[in-house]
Amino acid sequence: MATMESLIGLVNRIQRACTVLGDHGGEGSLWEALPSVAVVGGQSSGKSSVLESVVGRDFLPRGSGIVTRRPLVLQLHKTEQGQPEYGEFLHAPRKRFNDFAAVRKEIQDETDRITGKSKHISNIPIHLSIYSPNVVNLTLIDLPGMTKVATEGQPDSIVEDIENMVQSYVEKPNCIILAISPANQDIATSDAIKLAREVDPSGERTFGVLTKLDLMDKGTNAVDVLEGRSYRLQHPWVGVVNRSQADINKNVDMIAARRREREYFQTSSDYGHLASKMGSEYLAKLLSQHLEAVIRSRIPSIIALINKTIDELDAELDRLGRPIGADGGAQLYTILEMCRAFDRVFKEHLDGGRPGGDRIYGVFDNQLPAALKKLPFDRHLSLQNVRKVISEADGYQPHLIAPEQGYRRLIDGSLGFFKGPAEASVDAVHLVLKELVRKSIAETQELKRFPTLQADIAAASNEALERFREDSRKTVLRLVEMESSYLTVEFFRKLPLESEKGGNHTAPTMDRYADSHLRRIGSNVSSYVGMVCETLKNSIPKAVVHCQVREAKQALLNLFYAQIGRREKQQLGAMLDEDPALMEKREAIAQRLKLYKSARDEIDSVAWK
Repeated sequence: MATMESLIGLVNRIQRACTVLGDHGGEGSLWEALPSVAVVGGQSSGKSSVLESVVGRDFLPRGSGIVTRRPLVLQLHKTEQGQPEYGEFLHAPRKRFNDFAAVRKEIQDETDRITGKSKHISNIPIHLSIYSPNVVNLTLIDLPGMTKVATEGQPDSIVEDIENMVQSYVEKPNCIILAISPANQDIATSDAIKLAREVDPSGERTFGVLTKLDLMDKGTNAVDVLEGRSYRLQHPWVGVVNRSQADINKNVDMIAARRREREYFQTSSDYGHLASKMGSEYLAKLLSQHLEAVIRSRIPSIIALINKTIDELDAELDRLGRPIGADGGAQLYTILEMCRAFDRVFKEHLDGGRPGGDRIYGVFDNQLPAALKKLPFDRHLSLQNVRKVISEADGYQPHLIAPEQGYRRLIDGSLGFFKGPAEASVDAVHLVLKELVRKSIAETQELKRFPTLQADIAAASNEALERFREDSRKTVLRLVEMESSYLTVEFFRKLPLESEKGGNHTAPTMDRYADSHLRRIGSNVSSYVGMVCETLKNSIPKAVVHCQVREAKQALLNLFYAQIGRREKQQLGAMLDEDPALMEKREAIAQRLKLYKSARDEIDSVAWK
């Protein structure tokens, strides 16, 4: 079985790696799954002194009022004997602090950087790692001391703000609570115990620490508390004796302070029988042993979380795309795969798998018929215009039976109006296709990492759509022109019969320009144009679909494929120039994935060997 030091040390390293990668917050994160120890207590309860005793170094800012104004996540890493002691901050990762007075100043400066010189607090933590042969592997979180009233310079909400911040840490089920209470105050009034009771009523996660035992009134002691009679916890109370202010002023080092603490308990008539389970050294070992037991009991759930996160990160990397090979063949293959992915999405839009393709049908079913209805046939075939066209077509020789040239001119002029709606249908479908290209590029997940390739595909697609539009425009205009080029003979053969039914066809020449005759001509032309309109209403959509939609589905990127096949490796590489933000995101995910896989392997090897 693994040693306690190796398992907790591993957890410390994982937590630090999580912090470096920014994976240290939020429900479901690995940081949240790993247990840590939160140090809570009222102001002037001796909280900072306990932490310094555990570390064996004088490194925390001191003063009156609220000194700890930001959470301090303190990770202790035990090193080999003879190795130098030093500290490292997350915000200054490449800088080692060998002087612990400099560590204290850096904590103060970093606190002021966020909160200013005021007495305000911030929930943004400071992360500090200390490497020393004189510590046990632990993660401790030093929280602002709780207070009952706001003093001068503090916001009115300071009491509630501190309580909310502390509670946000200690209410987490993986948080071990180190409740610091001064022995020279009634335990019933302890801020730390009160809060611990609220979030951990069973006392399973709470360790009680009594400070200032040496400052109690003569003739009094805290044996009832330390032996669990005054307030029982599931874990034993631990008493500590910190350095006095005089010791601090004289710069008494922690090693000497620990020795004096041991002597105090060993020689005390009140606490001598508890001496082996008192003091800051015992407290550190007790916490470390408990932390190791908690970690070991939760290894299955931690591994399950790690495996779940690995699957999620793998899926996210697949979505963002894996790194591309450096050779030209791999680059060309990637480009073609991206193009095929875009083409699939584009076809899904056209075929109904995604929205948008129905707008093309809307052009044929609504826009084209509406445009045909608005054509100015009433004006063109008005009595006045028919008379004008017929008389101009007759010239100096009036028509004998039916004004064929006049009919042709009227029909030809009417059919010319169809060119507008025909071209408008082409343009409307073209715009729909361009919009579907834009949407398809945006919806193709594989393309998101390559902005240059997105632009190249968009340009190639739009260029192809322009070619299809021009071909479609020529085709629909040709359909209209065909109707003008050859009129339906059967329609004209009916005209003489209708004329004969109308009465005497040998009437004077002037009767040929009579209103009734001209109205009949206009009516005949209108009927013919209506017949042609119905034909074009069906044939124009067929031509547009054949020339534009069908070609877009089958050959949108054909020319692009031919062009990239002739490009050099350097040109292909330029097309795969990724979005820097996306590259950074993928790198961050890859680093997290590496961390989680390493954590899984190390936890497996350390925990069960």
